[in-house]
Amino acid sequence: MTDLPTRTRQILAELGARDPFSADGDLLASSPVDGSELGRITAHSPEHVTAAIGSAHAAFEEWRSVPAPVRGQLVRELGELLREHKELLGELVSIEAGKIRSEGLGEVQEMIDICEFAVGLSRQLHGLTIASERPGHRMMEQWHPLGVIGVISAFNFPVAVWSWNTALALVAGDAVIWKPSEKTLLTALACQALADEAARRVGAPHALTQVVLGGSAVGEVLVDDPRVPLVSATGSTRMGKLVAPRVAARLGRCLLELGGNNAAVIAPSADLDLAVRGIVFSAVGTAGQRCTSLRRVIVHSSVHDELVERLSKAYGTLSIGSPLEQSTLVGPLVDAGATDGFLAAVAQAQADGGRLVTGGVRADAMSGAVDGGQYVVPAIIDMPAQTDIVKQETFAPLLYVLSYDELDEAIALHNDVAQGLSSAIFTLDVREAETFTSAVGSDCGIANVNIGTSGAEIGGAFGGEKETGGGRESGSDAWKAYMRRSTNTINYSTELPLAQGVEFG
Repeated sequence: MTDLPTRTRQILAELGARDPFSADGDLLASSPVDGSELGRITAHSPEHVTAAIGSAHAAFEEWRSVPAPVRGQLVRELGELLREHKELLGELVSIEAGKIRSEGLGEVQEMIDICEFAVGLSRQLHGLTIASERPGHRMMEQWHPLGVIGVISAFNFPVAVWSWNTALALVAGDAVIWKPSEKTLLTALACQALADEAARRVGAPHALTQVVLGGSAVGEVLVDDPRVPLVSATGSTRMGKLVAPRVAARLGRCLLELGGNNAAVIAPSADLDLAVRGIVFSAVGTAGQRCTSLRRVIVHSSVHDELVERLSKAYGTLSIGSPLEQSTLVGPLVDAGATDGFLAAVAQAQADGGRLVTGGVRADAMSGAVDGGQYVVPAIIDMPAQTDIVKQETFAPLLYVLSYDELDEAIALHNDVAQGLSSAIFTLDVREAETFTSAVGSDCGIANVNIGTSGAEIGGAFGGEKETGGGRESGSDAWKAYMRRSTNTINYSTELPLAQGVEFG
C-alpha cells in the first residue's frame, strides 16, 4: 500500500502548491482510502475571508475592463496546465475523495472540457437586438461582469464543480472566492496553485481567484457579504435551505446545486443489456456518492424478475477496494457517518417490507476492504412501495427497485420525491421516450433516454428543480448566471417619441 501522506506531499509539491501543513492546524486532511491522516491545515478566520473579498473585488474592478477574448486566455492557460498535470491531480482526487482511478482522471478531464468550452464562450457573450416601436430607435441588450463570485463546493466532486463556476466566471469578467468542503482541502489548494500559475503567465490581476479554508463560519462570510453578488453552493438540500434565505435577505443571487433522488424507468421494450450497464454505473459509481447517483429503479412488472436477477449477478462481479488500484470499481465512502447512514437506511427499508437482494453490509477484507477505510457492499432492495426511506437521499450505493404496470404510474412514482435532478428511461418505444421527456413526464432538470442518470457532459446546462435548487451550471447558457444584463435603447433620430404612445407636453 502506498504511503499516502508522503505521496500527497509529493503531488502537492509537483503541482506547485506550497506545503500547507501545520503541526497545530485545526483542519484535518485525511484519506477515506485507509483513514490515514494526511496532515493538518490552519483554517482561515472570518476576518481573513472579509479581507479576501476586498482584494477580490479590487481585482474584479480591473478584470472587468479586460476584453472577454483576452480574459479567455487565462482560462486557456488553466486548461493547458490541467492537461499537463492531469495524472497528478486525478491521483490526488482519488487519495482525498476516494474516487477510483478512472473517475479521478475523468473529473480532471471534465475541468479541461469546461475550460475549452469557456475559451470559445469568451467570443460568444452575446446579447440581442430588439425591434423598437419608435422610429429612429434601436434596442439591444448587453451582458456585463457581475462581481465577486462565491463558490461553496462539496467533497464528491472536489475539483470539477469549482472549474464549472470558475471557468465561466473568469471569461464573464468576475473574480472567484472558493470555499471547498472541509473533507477535500488539498485538491482545492492544488487547483489554486494551478490557477495562480495561469494568472502569472497571462498577467491577470492578483487575487482574482482565491481559496478560503474552514467550516461554516468561513462560508457564512461569503453568504452574508454584499460584495459577493452571487453565491454558487453545491451540497445537501439542508445546506441550501440555510444559504438561500441569508443571500436573499441582502437581495443577492444564489445558484444552488443540491440533493438528488434519481430514478430510471425500465420499460417492457427496454434493451436489458444496456439498462443493466447503465444502472450499475449510475448506482455504484463514486460509491453512490454523486448527486446524480441512481437511487431508484422503477421497472415494468413484466421484466421485473429478470432485471433484478441480472442486476444481482452484475453486483456480484463488482470489485471493492482501494481506489488507487486499477481493478477497483467501488471505493470507500467518505467517512464513518456515511457508512452509518447506509446501514441505517438498509435496516429501515427492510423494516418497511423491502427484500434485500444483495449487499447492504460493511465490506470486510475478503471483499477487498482496506483497513481504516469505510467500505460497504453495494445494496439492492426490492421494495413493495415507495416508503419514506425511499424518498430520502442516502448518499451511498443503495438502490431501491419498484414495480409498475402503466407508464403514467411509473412517472407518478418517479416524480413523487422532493428532489428533481436527474432521471432516465430505458425504452425502445419512441412514444414512451417522448412522453418521459415531455412536460407531463420527468420533472427533473435532466431527463435521459437509454443512458443512466450519471455522467453529464459539460455542453448542456447541469442542474435540477424542486429541492435540488433550480440552479444551472456548466454548458448551454449557464454563463448568464455570472453576468448582469443591461437593456439599451439608442435614439438616432431628431425626435423624442415616448413608448406606448404617451404624450407629455
